[in-house]
Amino acid sequence: MIQLNDKKYTCPIDFSLSFIDGKWKILILSHLHYCSNRSYSDFCNNLPGVSEKMLSQQLKELERDKLIIKTILSKKPYRVEYALTEFGKTLTPLYQFLSDWGIQYLKQNGIDYIKDQHLYK
Repeated sequence: MIQLNDKKYTCPIDFSLSFIDGKWKILILSHLHYCSNRSYSDFCNNLPGVSEKMLSQQLKELERDKLIIKTILSKKPYRVEYALTEFGKTLTPLYQFLSDWGIQYLKQNGIDYIKDQHLYK
């Protein structure tokens, strides 16, 4: 058993997953990888199905874990931008693997995402 910051983990994988648990964190990180900086509204527009409360919570947790950084662009109107930290960029192989794996699986099921990706934007 691993104990860190008042939490218990069964193994290093359990610990690692705590940084990206849930549906939205890995998607947020991958969007920041492929699109550099993103605003809050960019995430709302590109992550259909995420509630504002959940998005806000996930962004705060990613920021707390030092995977992303939030920059305040203006106070009125309030505008912020998010980017990956150097530490957050170390997860690149993970979402690259997940993307490649998903593309291969789609191909095996008759969907050529690479050829037809314009249909999915």
